[in-house]
Amino acid sequence: MIAKRDKQAVGHRLLAAFREAGAVEVAPDILLPAETLLDLYGEDIRARAYVTSDPIRGEVMLRPDFTVPVVQMHMDGGAEPARYCYLGEIFRKQDTGETRPDHQRDNEYLQAGFELFSREPGADAEVFALFHRLLAPYGLRAVMGDMALMLDAVAGLPLPAPRRDALIHHVWRPRRFARLLERFSSPTAQRDFPSASGSWAGLRGEDEMEARIARIAADAGTPPLDPVWTTRLQRLFALNGPADEALRNLQALQGELPAIAPAVARIEARLSAIAARGIEPASVHFDASHGRTTMEYYDGFTFTFVARDHAGWPPVASGGRYDALTAVLGKGQRIPAVGGIVRPGLLAELEGV
Repeated sequence: MIAKRDKQAVGHRLLAAFREAGAVEVAPDILLPAETLLDLYGEDIRARAYVTSDPIRGEVMLRPDFTVPVVQMHMDGGAEPARYCYLGEIFRKQDTGETRPDHQRDNEYLQAGFELFSREPGADAEVFALFHRLLAPYGLRAVMGDMALMLDAVAGLPLPAPRRDALIHHVWRPRRFARLLERFSSPTAQRDFPSASGSWAGLRGEDEMEARIARIAADAGTPPLDPVWTTRLQRLFALNGPADEALRNLQALQGELPAIAPAVARIEARLSAIAARGIEPASVHFDASHGRTTMEYYDGFTFTFVARDHAGWPPVASGGRYDALTAVLGKGQRIPAVGGIVRPGLLAELEGV
């Protein structure tokens, strides 16, 4: 068992390094309004957040993450470019079953992080290189991806907008996405909705139900997606390997998936910028599906650092780009942003081995 003070000592070392990189230390509240923020985290964090009701403030939650409140703080009045860092506890339910596991994970643990708001093209490489340098002594495995690959590939499918939007909405839920893609690749049966003589009943209003019926009726005549597109998507989602090799495979695949060309060009530029900072792309693993089961606010570059000999551990560090999140919290104002977090407790455990 690693003492809490040892975990805090590692956290303060990280915090000092982030400050040396030009970041301003911030401390978001521990108790946050749930109504606005909870929808931004995605299903996984929503299911694990500690939520309660306050008679004055309404629904509130214990801080499950730093990035969202830091973005909200910045969009409320921060200037750009800006660098922020932080260290503090976050709170997440870890064990959702009914039995106590043999090896419990902490429901409360330290998180140290760095967030960069900048329009500079090298921002991704700057953040990744900073984390790579700080974590190099621990022998972690670096993995990266880019959510824009999947989002752009789906957006480029020859489907009506409602079907594309539905698939994009479920990109972060692979099983639902696969079922929906299978459904859209098959003929849609015509459904009969006889006129109702009785009154409408249910949680939705009459207008909402009529609009839903109209959408279903309109969708029934949609031709199925050609199976070749499903095959191409599956090849993209399964692509992984050393980053330099993966880039060559992506460049070949973009001939069949033209919509991913801009994302592939950004990946090429990012790898060049990372190489210029002394990190060999061949030493980084690229996974085209990286980020699909984490925070839904990542919409571009993603990365993690994982412990090689601890298969049951969560990532020691993770991060990515979340431009769309700034637009949501900025009420239309959008600022490019990328950042990441480290779990000091896991580093303390590695140091104690």
